[in-house]
Amino acid sequence: MTSDASNNGGKTRGKPFEPGNPGGPGRPSGSRNKATLALDALADGEGETILQKQLEKAKEGDAKAAELILSRIWPARKSRAINLELPPVNAPADIVPALGRIADAVAGGEITPEEGAAVAAVLEGKRKAIETVEVLARIEALEKGRGR
Repeated sequence: MTSDASNNGGKTRGKPFEPGNPGGPGRPSGSRNKATLALDALADGEGETILQKQLEKAKEGDAKAAELILSRIWPARKSRAINLELPPVNAPADIVPALGRIADAVAGGEITPEEGAAVAAVLEGKRKAIETVEVLARIEALEKGRGR
């Protein structure tokens, strides 16, 4: 069996996309889903009426309507600034007491587990940076000792 274009319906085999464009042309920037376009067409001109109806339901005590309106007007906060006293971190060994403080804050309800994970990730980045600087200093000292 051969793999020329006559056996595969004229489709190009191998690498059909231009170099530097591995996924093909893709979807045009700014294009919208057909379902979204259909919903927009249904609601076109009726948006104000729909909003007024939902507001009336919310005022009458409909919790779902109130939740819907509030979620659009006042979206859930993705994150917040936290104030957490941590010990100074100047060496990789200093990370341990700082992580202990984070664990205590999570356990005590001062911060959420997600916030604790975010702070721990920042500390991990600092640890890597400190270790990188220390390793570079060691390499330089070794190279100087060898006479380079």
